[in-house]
Amino acid sequence: MAHRPAYDALGRSSERTPLRLRFASRTRERSRSWISGYIVRLAWTDALVISVAVSAAQFGRFGTDSAMTPNGAAQVPATLVSLVLGVAWLLSLRAFQTLDRRVVGSGSQEYSRVVTACLALFGALAMVDLLFRLNIARGFIAIALPVGTAGLLICRWLWRQWLGHRRLRSENVERVLVVGSETSAVPMIERLMRQPGLGYRVVGICLPSRSGNRKTVMVDDTAVPVYGTFDDVCNSVLDSGATTVAVTSAEALGHDAMQALSWDLEGLDVEMMVSPGVTDVAGPRVMVRPVAGLPLLHIDKPRYDGANRFRKALVDRVGAAIILTLLAPVFIAVAFAIKLDSDGPIFYRATRVGLNNVPFSMWKFRSMIQDADAIKENLRALNEGSGVLFKMRDDPRVTRVGAFIRRYSLDELPQLLNVLGGAMSLVGPRPPLPEEVERYDGRVARRMLVKPGMTGLWQVSGRSDLSWEESVRLDLSYVENWSIMQDALILWKTVKAVVAKDGAY
Repeated sequence: MAHRPAYDALGRSSERTPLRLRFASRTRERSRSWISGYIVRLAWTDALVISVAVSAAQFGRFGTDSAMTPNGAAQVPATLVSLVLGVAWLLSLRAFQTLDRRVVGSGSQEYSRVVTACLALFGALAMVDLLFRLNIARGFIAIALPVGTAGLLICRWLWRQWLGHRRLRSENVERVLVVGSETSAVPMIERLMRQPGLGYRVVGICLPSRSGNRKTVMVDDTAVPVYGTFDDVCNSVLDSGATTVAVTSAEALGHDAMQALSWDLEGLDVEMMVSPGVTDVAGPRVMVRPVAGLPLLHIDKPRYDGANRFRKALVDRVGAAIILTLLAPVFIAVAFAIKLDSDGPIFYRATRVGLNNVPFSMWKFRSMIQDADAIKENLRALNEGSGVLFKMRDDPRVTRVGAFIRRYSLDELPQLLNVLGGAMSLVGPRPPLPEEVERYDGRVARRMLVKPGMTGLWQVSGRSDLSWEESVRLDLSYVENWSIMQDALILWKTVKAVVAKDGAY
């Protein structure tokens, strides 16, 4: 059991000198000031975007000389309506906690809260307008809502890009001290190190006990300093300059010690995070409920049904139809190029396994010579793929046109026909070959609980550069945490990944 320090009447530890505590608190306050500054910038940006959206709606609906133009049954001046709408919009964003420091800067929840706040405001406005017969001009609302929502999302994304670039230079980051056993701490440290854009820089670790004179723990060829044991967490925070403590072994630390640690960190202005012991479970599925004075983590069931029902199917088919229409000239150009470059058909149809292990024929533009599948066995020794995947960076079967269309993922565009037919989705796990599925174990087979997708987390996270284990982890994370907002973010990131040609060969 970890050491239990003595506390005064206010629950503050009496085992540290007040001077050092005050100095550390001031130092940490300066190091975390970027968070407050970033939130203030977001708040001012929100106000500016809403002002522009409401002004554009007013001028677009009533003209440039619309300041005193009466609006609605009460003949209220248009400017007053715009002012009330702008203030209500800002209050809605605050009510839905779109500036919560726990969600800004990473993940899809920030965008989801912004969209929810906008839709909730205009939904409430529509009901009030109907109930009280205010007859506010519909054209005014029709302009303000999409312009304002799109503007808010774009500005949040731009600020996030700015923040991500600073984080890659080790600026505006949280300095994390990890507290836990090596078994639980190392996986967390590995993930944080591999994604520096998340803004967490691991500065040290506290282990349950210190065997010998051990000073470091090796994680991905990086030496992480060992600052002490569970009894030394508070002093280790001061020594390492940490701004966040991440506990990965709460059960080993104990309930009393966890409570004592939270009190100490409160005095130091240090954030505390606790790993729940489950991986790749998204926030919307997690809820903390107090039971008998203990915070218990309630995890909802995975949302397999939601990923296969009407709403997603509608988005898939409408989206596929729109994309096919817009890219018709590209289809024609690629078809001509394939036909002129090499003998063989324009399209390649391969058997893939879809929802609930049902096979289907997947359409692609042909990027290889004829009979490429028959030659694959001769190249098996040169396979560069991981797990059950077959990949070659310089595959001799790929044609000249095939190399180009693969680089920009144009060979996958005919899969839109599969999406229209209902066999695939715009976003989902990678469509596997039958021989791959035969080698799946029970864990990997969960990928087949939703439709395969043209793109997915695997596509925007490295594509062919990913290891087999990482590809499976990303697919399973998508399957178990599906949401419309996550699909929208993946589609947006896919465009960036394709333009940058990340991991494509």
